[in-house]
Amino acid sequence: MQARGREQYARADALSNVVIGSCIEVHQTLGPGLLESAYETCLCRELSLRNVAFERQRAIPLRYKGVDVDAGYRLDIIVDDVLVVEIKAVEALTPLHDAQLLTYLKLTGISLGLLVNFNVPRLSQGIKRLVNNHRT
Repeated sequence: MQARGREQYARADALSNVVIGSCIEVHQTLGPGLLESAYETCLCRELSLRNVAFERQRAIPLRYKGVDVDAGYRLDIIVDDVLVVEIKAVEALTPLHDAQLLTYLKLTGISLGLLVNFNVPRLSQGIKRLVNNHRT
């Protein structure tokens, strides 16, 4: 990994701890059983309270034969342009959810992502950290 990549990964790693703490706060306040959009909105509020830079619902173009095409991909939350957060409110995370987040990491060139399922009794059971060791 090049120096710039290591720096970005270190920044993303540090931010992931802040994001996980924010997710825990949201889950402790709301509990399981709400819609994904409710958790996303409240997580964004929590990140704002912690002065964390983020963008919500960023469109990700798919590059095809030299042209960016809109394929309908949207990130739930991207934190400081170094960490992707994909939010779920499902019975259980599946390999399809992993594949979705890995696709987002590949398309953005970002190495670290969090998959967070709020529909669990304890949030520690619903957090997955995924790393894409892509080469750019």
